[in-house]
Amino acid sequence: MIGRLVHSADFKRLLATPTRSRSTHFALHHVLAGPTPPAGRPIHRLSTELSTEAAPVATPIVDNLDGQWLGSVIPKRHARRSVTRNLLRRQIRVEMDRRAERLPPGLWLVRLRAPFSPQQFPSAASDALRLAARTELQHLFDRAERGGAGRAA
Repeated sequence: MIGRLVHSADFKRLLATPTRSRSTHFALHHVLAGPTPPAGRPIHRLSTELSTEAAPVATPIVDNLDGQWLGSVIPKRHARRSVTRNLLRRQIRVEMDRRAERLPPGLWLVRLRAPFSPQQFPSAASDALRLAARTELQHLFDRAERGGAGRAA
């Protein structure tokens, strides 16, 4: 199962790296690392005088590089309608799921870097847009599997 990136620190770390693969509309970033551990909630005690038990000891979180974590950045300036953004996110997750066995572990980020033409795809969630995004994502992940930072026209 592929984890989901949720911490802004992970997104910043990925966006600071060069693209692993890019296409006309998408860019793919990868870092061989685990996600940022969740921040522990502080323990608040009402009174320290009444407590006789020792403070709980937190176990350190170890980077687990056995899995993959996926994030996507779909800016509103490139996909104005939420229907389109959700369609693209679904296509990204489906393609990552298909390739999970063949891709190295770590953090993965797919970023929409250019809008799809509204003249070519007038409907926000058309089958044509779905097919175009899926095809482009397949080529993007193909290049990532081969390890190249290839660029498509």
